[in-house]
Amino acid sequence: MIARDLIAPLPYAMDVEQGLLSRPKSLPCKLFYDRTGSALFEEITRLPEYYLTRTELEILTRQSAEMAEAFAPGVTLVELGAGTATKTCTLLQAISRRQIRVPFVPVDISPAALSEARQRVQASCPQVTVRPVIADFSDGFSFLRDIPGRKVVLYLGSSIGNFTLEAATQMLCEIREQLSPGDSLLLGTDMAKDKSVLVPAYDDAQGVTARFNKNILCRLNRELGADFDGNFFAHLALWNPRQSRMEIYLESRRSQTVDIGALNLRVSFANGERIHTENSYKYTLPMVKKMLKPAGFALERSWFDERKWFALHLARA
Repeated sequence: MIARDLIAPLPYAMDVEQGLLSRPKSLPCKLFYDRTGSALFEEITRLPEYYLTRTELEILTRQSAEMAEAFAPGVTLVELGAGTATKTCTLLQAISRRQIRVPFVPVDISPAALSEARQRVQASCPQVTVRPVIADFSDGFSFLRDIPGRKVVLYLGSSIGNFTLEAATQMLCEIREQLSPGDSLLLGTDMAKDKSVLVPAYDDAQGVTARFNKNILCRLNRELGADFDGNFFAHLALWNPRQSRMEIYLESRRSQTVDIGALNLRVSFANGERIHTENSYKYTLPMVKKMLKPAGFALERSWFDERKWFALHLARA
């Protein structure tokens, strides 16, 4: 491998270098969400195998009025990792029936997703004021301090599951530091279940998730001048019961060397060597409490679907 002597003008370049030089190799999952990746993820949410989005939407549809009643009056809704806000409109409509003006702050790393979120919310919820924020959560949550009034922070879709329990707790601590007493968190978690349900959700028959995973390599080719050939990497989704998480990899199909021009970096792969791209933890209620309490949140109540596959937890700061 050749050490880098040119700094790439992109904020994630150092993460890429460190990840590909580590053992085992890894790439940050935030790289999934360029314009193509965001579109592919929206396609994933409509797949028959991917139960998460429709199950969470089922909870929101059935319980949004009850959730809105549980929130403090006059709240601003702040959604972390909002994407295109597909599910959020249900909750915004319920809040709109309780307060005349509803400020909504979708926060995401993808400008394309936020643009679509604004259009979707304005079309379905005309009384909602949308103020998008582009942010990378690795830079912290100081933007929460700039949002006036009582806040409900949404972190839906079990996005918290991309972090280890320790990192998730630390992230929740950082969020809590930016909130005032009485503010709330509505946290979505995918619950632990049989691998016969979990694995297909991350390795669908149509191969959309594989394209989503490999799009990271396409992005590195385009933005960092790499020469990855996606045909020589396979998408791999594994259930790790000991850690209670799905693990996502790109596995090299042969011995190969990849050059990353902007990093002046050459990376060698053995046949079968993997790049770890994502974890997705699946929770039990004790795991949820173990995250929230040290972060300074008090779990107030949880809403489940009928099969208890997914949950939304309301916690107070």
